[in-house]
Amino acid sequence: MLFTPEHTQLRDTVSKFIEKEVNPYVEEWEKAEQFPAHEVFKKMGDLGLLGVSYDEEYGGLGLDYTYNVVVAEEVGLISCGGVPMAIGVQTDMCTPALHNFGSHELKQEFLAPAIAGDMVGCIGVSEPSAGSDVAATKTVAKKDGDDYVISGSKMWITNSLQADWMCVLANTSDDHPHRNKSLIMVPMNLPGIEKQKIHKMGMHSSDTGQIFFDDVRVPRRNLIGEEGAGFMMQMVQFQCERIWAAANGLKSMDRLIDETIAYTKERHTFDQPIINNQVVHFRLAELRTEIELLRSLVYRCVENYVGGEDMTKLASMAKLKAGRLSREVADSCLQYWGGMGYTADNIVSRAFRDSRLASIGGGADEIMLGIIAKFEGTLPRRKHN
Repeated sequence: MLFTPEHTQLRDTVSKFIEKEVNPYVEEWEKAEQFPAHEVFKKMGDLGLLGVSYDEEYGGLGLDYTYNVVVAEEVGLISCGGVPMAIGVQTDMCTPALHNFGSHELKQEFLAPAIAGDMVGCIGVSEPSAGSDVAATKTVAKKDGDDYVISGSKMWITNSLQADWMCVLANTSDDHPHRNKSLIMVPMNLPGIEKQKIHKMGMHSSDTGQIFFDDVRVPRRNLIGEEGAGFMMQMVQFQCERIWAAANGLKSMDRLIDETIAYTKERHTFDQPIINNQVVHFRLAELRTEIELLRSLVYRCVENYVGGEDMTKLASMAKLKAGRLSREVADSCLQYWGGMGYTADNIVSRAFRDSRLASIGGGADEIMLGIIAKFEGTLPRRKHN
């Protein structure tokens, strides 16, 4: 993937924003277990960073997806995992289906304010009994006149405690599980919506909630695309999410290795710097090589996407590798920090906690392996009674 001066300019804009508006406040946000999403997103919206590849008609920059990936990669410089994840939800997880399949009216009402940073969005797919198994979704949206009446709950929803709207996946018929689901735009200030905060082992600055819907009424015009096409649209939306997640991990892993090299040069044991031990400098060299290989895979995946090719297999491979490698890098680096790495207020211990989600959220490792196996023709056929 070739980068132009415009790509470089965008990188500079993002890195300067992070240096000035984000990283100085991360420690405060981590302790509060929430960052001010409206404030941060508004500043990002003013810089055009929340709709890089979306239509100019709705406030986007109208650029191709390579620019989106530049932003995703650069926000990996944020010194925690929670804020980048929240940004990714806004740009590549809750808005792609709305942009690609939503009506002009829905885009004006929900997409344009999200791109401007005036509204915070979230995506409602996971449930207590339906995480990676999207077909097991239980939330229902029953037609009643000109409305849908939504009942059910959503679990582990990033941004949900501050969100102005949720893109909700719900069952709108009794048809086959892959044909009975629809995506519906739901304002989060409606009667019947209850929010409950979830406390997590990592990603502390990202607010995460369980959301309950008790006969919540929304207009049927809030349907994205056609009724029953929600599963398909969510699968397409997942691909953007997985590319974003893989790209986002690159610079955060690079930064962790940089910090570990600096620490192990300063820290001495047995009259020499820790970095002088072959087991340390060889291992860091190996991990850096793995990151570069992942970067090449991500860029190839993006090229395929921009070229109109099916990226499902490569995106699943990139997501799988990113999740596993981020855990491996964090664990290895923590080991070389020794006791200091095990303290709470430390870049490597935070990365160790935050990176664990990468192999669970957006489709667990096992789901990625299943997708890859399906493309390989090695996935056993399920028996249906």
